[in-house]
Amino acid sequence: MPPPAGIIDRVTYEALKQDLRRAYDAEADARETMDDAPWKAAERARFAGHLRAAGASRLLESGAGHGISGRYFADEGFAVACVDLSPELVARCRAKGLDAQVMDFGALAFADAAFDAVFGMNCLLHVPKAELGRVLAEVRRVLVPGGLCYWGQYGGLEFEGVWDADRYEPKRFFSFFTAERIQAAAAEHFAVVEANIVALDGHIDEYQGLVLRRP
Repeated sequence: MPPPAGIIDRVTYEALKQDLRRAYDAEADARETMDDAPWKAAERARFAGHLRAAGASRLLESGAGHGISGRYFADEGFAVACVDLSPELVARCRAKGLDAQVMDFGALAFADAAFDAVFGMNCLLHVPKAELGRVLAEVRRVLVPGGLCYWGQYGGLEFEGVWDADRYEPKRFFSFFTAERIQAAAAEHFAVVEANIVALDGHIDEYQGLVLRRP
């Protein structure tokens, strides 16, 4: 059973992040060979359309992984900065010619309003619910007023805890929401521009792709 929302203290959260770093470092090579699902490409293109309509140029990718999304946005003409907790994944981003740094997206070393947009696909799902408001506020801080944020993650259920069936070692911590709850959480910090729900087969019911705007 998952723990009740809000019981993750700061000391535990730091330990969870260390486990995440070790898990993703260990899987960096394997992630390079992962298939890129067509719906992921469609979500990137959807957000790029919003960026062009808004005249955005400077984009931060949080939880950049091995650089698939960052490379896409750079090839589309955006000035991209990538951050990830895993040094091994940051190295994969740099190998793809991306500007990438090892950084916690809950403590971004960028000036206020440094970016026109932030893109995060399946990274905030590792943030405990008790910490989510602080992390979203940090993302909002580095956006210009009116800037766009993409928050995408697996969900469709309420869960918070280490996923016992995870094949990664150490097993990763996840925080999932229903579609209604994730939109409510987003609306506490941003205006919800668009929400796209992608139905999935497997243990997770859906992928939730939110396009948000900083007021």
